[in-house]
Amino acid sequence: MSRLYTRRASVRLVLLMAGSLMLSSCSEGGKSAAGTEGHSAGTGDYERGPHRGRMLRAGDLAIEITIFEDGVEPEFHVYAYRKDKPLDPRQVQLTVELTRLGGRVDRFSFTPQEDYLRGAGVVTEPHSFDVRVSVNQGGQNHQWAYPSYEGRTTISAEAAKAGGVKTETAGSADVAELVDMAGRVEITPEGKSEVRAWYPGRVMSLRGELGTQVRKGQLLARVESSESLQTYSIHAPISGIIVEKNLNVGDVAGERAIFVIADPTRLHAEFFVYPRDAEKVRVSQPVEVRSLSGDTRLLARVEAVLPTADLASQTLMAHVHLPEGSAAFRPGMGVEGSFQVASSRVPLAVRTKALQRFRDFTVVFAKVGDTYEVRMLELGRQTPEWTEVLGGLEPGTEYVSDGAFLIRADIEKSGASHDH
Repeated sequence: MSRLYTRRASVRLVLLMAGSLMLSSCSEGGKSAAGTEGHSAGTGDYERGPHRGRMLRAGDLAIEITIFEDGVEPEFHVYAYRKDKPLDPRQVQLTVELTRLGGRVDRFSFTPQEDYLRGAGVVTEPHSFDVRVSVNQGGQNHQWAYPSYEGRTTISAEAAKAGGVKTETAGSADVAELVDMAGRVEITPEGKSEVRAWYPGRVMSLRGELGTQVRKGQLLARVESSESLQTYSIHAPISGIIVEKNLNVGDVAGERAIFVIADPTRLHAEFFVYPRDAEKVRVSQPVEVRSLSGDTRLLARVEAVLPTADLASQTLMAHVHLPEGSAAFRPGMGVEGSFQVASSRVPLAVRTKALQRFRDFTVVFAKVGDTYEVRMLELGRQTPEWTEVLGGLEPGTEYVSDGAFLIRADIEKSGASHDH
């Protein structure tokens, strides 16, 4: 499960720039005052203060803004200076507004704490917003506004479509309870047949070799009966491949099978059910069957649960039917299975395939217009199809369900990541 907030024993800087940096400051009465930082646009390209925060200047007054998360959830710590010397925080009245993608506005008031002003409330992830800072100091009002983006990129609708980007709306979903088990692929009893002599006698001729493909009704052997001395024909009872050849011409046929034929298209997977899961597994339950490499997957159903347990392991055997066309699965192969033993409706879930890694978080990418931005998630139950969301995403959010890795690559290429 991912945490919505990752705590770091450091001061994390509030601001990252993903375009032109525009700062302005207005003094009381509407008269403009010096407000530019004197630095070129670019991520992290701005004046830093003694606490490694962003410096905002208006004449002799300077404000340093940081986000602090040393053992606490992210919060604003703001330091004030006059002529680059610390200013008593009790002499400063400060408010900050954060306008997020989609239009939501977070407002913060501040109270003096030792040598800084502390913001009231948590600065939730992502730290990506348009910032407006308002300060009253010594009877003078000052304002600054600038963008501070992370995990955000803009892609045209045409480019997104060409890249295979698709979106869905986050909402409720049925999330399964899964039990994972190990098993192996075997030919079904109906898919295997032993070719025996009807009456004991000498094998006069054979028409089949090990590995030969045969069809039902095909002549396989002629045997001379020891009693009647008459020769009779033996035909293939099923279509398949000869997997065993136990006799040759001249041998005496009796109890031992002449051939064993197996149909490799008639398969099931046999799974070992431990006692703790025995009461959960039922006939007709859906099962995702996977090769050990994970490259091949298919959805099947439980066809039988054998009632007797293995004496040594105390496991039961569950048979899962593999539909025809499962050519990637061969008899004797080891497999893994996820049994859907229950299902419940959760209020908020996203497609599991939409999840991506961003910094220390598991995220999805929200879409507003042509702009995409990370949403750090707190996760609950997870299946191959759905993942429950406990926090970090609002119901009704449009998010990227296919092609999310392309959005992540574009964000990483643009450098729109947080500055630590």
